[in-house]
Amino acid sequence: MKQIATVERLRRDGRAVIVVARQSACAHDCHECAGCGGSVAPIRAVADNPIRAQVGQKVVVESSSRQFFGVILLVYMLPVALFFAAYFATASFGGAVPVAASVAAFFCGVVPAVLYDRRVRRRGGMSFSIVRAF
Repeated sequence: MKQIATVERLRRDGRAVIVVARQSACAHDCHECAGCGGSVAPIRAVADNPIRAQVGQKVVVESSSRQFFGVILLVYMLPVALFFAAYFATASFGGAVPVAASVAAFFCGVVPAVLYDRRVRRRGGMSFSIVRAF
């Protein structure tokens, strides 16, 4: 996955602290809809800097698509898959049992995502690399 970022500062280890605008589904064309009225907070991350980009430069950063899609599967697909599996597995009981089982399974599916997030944060977040400057 590629994104545009700005180099905020350089670290002693040769890597760069970058600032990336948070992406959202609405694209923040607020003058078109004025629906959310929210502002977008930037995301700061550390990126490898093989091209030796300087502070203030706009750069293209790349992260592993494999890692990114793995996170998507874990965060979005696992809870939904468990929700439907629990519903269909308990549908014969009738009443509120399938609904309660589905909700419980959904939240059980969120637990691995939370644990993975904590592990990634301990390791310093996702890995980014600056691939070119503007």
